[in-house]
Amino acid sequence: MADRPAVRGLSGHRARLAAAAFALLAPSGAWAQDSVTSYVREASFADVVADLSDAIVNRGLVVDHHGLIGDMLKRTGAALGLAGSPYRAAEFFQFCSASLSRAAMEQDPGNIAYCPYSVFVYETEGRPGQIVIGFRRLPPGDGRDPINSLLDSIAVEAAGH
Repeated sequence: MADRPAVRGLSGHRARLAAAAFALLAPSGAWAQDSVTSYVREASFADVVADLSDAIVNRGLVVDHHGLIGDMLKRTGAALGLAGSPYRAAEFFQFCSASLSRAAMEQDPGNIAYCPYSVFVYETEGRPGQIVIGFRRLPPGDGRDPINSLLDSIAVEAAGH
């Protein structure tokens, strides 16, 4: 037991939950880079955003939050001494699946760290008309594979593949 890392003030299950949450907040190394799955679609940004939203809602899921990352970067750039944004537009959707989350959390209560799920869509200034749709893949196993399949099917549908 002495060789297990602990989070100060926490022990056992709580420490594992905290460690999982910290790992999500600060991904690093090859896994973080390789864990992003994305697809490209040539279309208008508005059409792809609508298709992405539909791909989520048509599965009976509820969007908990729709974030406008591109707008935030443009709005806050001046305060940081930066102009504009690397994106023409960039957004994300957060949602959860009660059934998939429950099944994953039954297998490992630490899977709470992965809920809600998030999918993104963006268009860069350098590649107008090429819309990127994607998500960060959860680590395999422990009930997370069906969640990855769901996220992938949503991204693929929005990408028109």
